Amino acid sequence: MSVMSLRLSKEEIERISKLSEQKKEAKSEVVRELMQEGWVFYLLKLYRAGKVSIGRMTEDLDLSLNEVIDLLTEFGIESPIRYDDYLLGFENLKKI
Repeated sequence: MSVMSLRLSKEEIERISKLSEQKKEAKSEVVRELMQEGWVFYLLKLYRAGKVSIGRMTEDLDLSLNEVIDLLTEFGIESPIRYDDYLLGFENLKKI
């Protein structure tokens, strides 16, 4: 595991310390969890905005397609694919 140094505000350090005490975990573990959750949130926002595909999310999050679909459902994010697009996909699949 690599080491990274960064500057945090007093408030950010206090939040990390407070969460560390609540969870009874080391601050470094708390920060790693927050970074991972932030990465998930960032990708969810990009997906909702139509800037990344569900396939890209599976790769970037190292999750299966089902896990990403469950994650989208958990956060109430609907697919940007319209029903017409869905039917067109089936028509194209029949041609193969």
